Amino acid sequence: MNKATYLEEYPKHQSMRENVKKDKNRLHFHIIPPTGWINDPNGLCQFQGTYHIYYTPFVAGWGTKIWGHYTTNDWIHFQEEEPFLFPDCDWDRDGVYSGSAFIKEDEIHYFYTGNVKYWDQDYDYIMNGRAQNTIHVMSRDGKTASEKQLIMQNQDYPSDMSKHVRDPKIYPKNGKYYMVQGARDANSKGCVLVFESEDLMDWKYICRIQPNESFGYLWECPDLFDLDGQTILIACPQGISQSGYRYQNIYQCGYFPIQLDLEKKEYILGQFEELDKGFDFYAAQTFEDQKGRRILIAWMAVPDSDYRYDTTAAYDWIHTLTMPRVLQFQNGKLIQQPLEEMKALRKTTRKSNISDFGTWNPKDCCFEMQVQIDKEPENLMLQLRDDVTISYQDQVITLSLGKSGCGRKTRMAEVAMLKEFTIFSDTSSLEIFINNGETVMTTRVYSDDLNQTVSFLTPEISGTVIAYELDSYVINWENWLQN
Repeated sequence: MNKATYLEEYPKHQSMRENVKKDKNRLHFHIIPPTGWINDPNGLCQFQGTYHIYYTPFVAGWGTKIWGHYTTNDWIHFQEEEPFLFPDCDWDRDGVYSGSAFIKEDEIHYFYTGNVKYWDQDYDYIMNGRAQNTIHVMSRDGKTASEKQLIMQNQDYPSDMSKHVRDPKIYPKNGKYYMVQGARDANSKGCVLVFESEDLMDWKYICRIQPNESFGYLWECPDLFDLDGQTILIACPQGISQSGYRYQNIYQCGYFPIQLDLEKKEYILGQFEELDKGFDFYAAQTFEDQKGRRILIAWMAVPDSDYRYDTTAAYDWIHTLTMPRVLQFQNGKLIQQPLEEMKALRKTTRKSNISDFGTWNPKDCCFEMQVQIDKEPENLMLQLRDDVTISYQDQVITLSLGKSGCGRKTRMAEVAMLKEFTIFSDTSSLEIFINNGETVMTTRVYSDDLNQTVSFLTPEISGTVIAYELDSYVINWENWLQN
């Protein structure tokens, strides 16, 4: 599909765009697709004051992967822009897959995976019949892309790789540029491949990062960056079995603290830690904005999960992105906190002691709720909606969902001492930040009736609550058609 084909098809799906607007579960303060499917956030950056969020959708009605595009200057008001990339050449004919942005001087450099499937060959999904091309484009405005350049293809990756090499991300260090890509080797051992360049154009493979013992058969969506004196490697390992309260999802998304010397090609990987202990979190990508903040956005889903996402499909859309989160590295742990700009969504305020809180009925289940605990309780239980509870006992916090979970039931996380937590509830999502973001739990939730109450089932706990009803993002849909 090229731009001309897209523009020809676009008017045929006006009814879908109208149908999306009718859904009560359509989110208020999260990025959702105009229609169809949204998954990995891509190309996240701030350029000349404007934030760019690209995403990989299946466009409703014809199912091709392109790069959709939103912009914002304040994280409250958004513009839907014309799709940025189309699968319009032989290198990406089966889809413009995930990638990233890197700003150098007055240009944005984008690197992404072009997917090609050779259906006429012995296509086995892993070792044969597939090309994973690394493609480079540039832009001076984030909206118009230069001519595509093929910078890597199958033969440029190590010879012991499968045909799963993807999701390029740039890491500048000591005057050079490094690219990390997620991969699966021929022995089904996940890893990150590292390439080096002097000019962002010509790349050579230098090493791979992987633990001595196998840790999943494929690592996706790598991200390498420095934060507060620590180098961090984010990855999404697939094929790890659950161990206690760890690795409860089918695929994981987390990070390794890493000691890394790229000149010597030496590294020491620390303990892998999950970024989120909830049901729905994957393909996290970060970037540094012009204020120096390291911001993370992830896909609020996990591929191949056995719980449902299709509740909204009758309204012609599925999936969303998480709220933007600011990262810090403190006391050996990556901390996630909501972006400061989210405070602009606050409307009505309710403040009380926990014992006096009673019941609360925020409009459309859209609220922020901060719970400060004076003394660690023996147990705590908070009821949200008809069938969602957050409970704490024996140093374990539990998120439980009933029918509204659509197959999501229970997620647990160890919390040595519960001091406080903040809940962001949207129509069909929950994001829970525990102990100032040391632990986070994210989930989709689909309620038949959004006129529901919030209440403490253990009101004897000593502490305070500050709760806000929240407003909605303001999105100028089809902005690109108006210009």
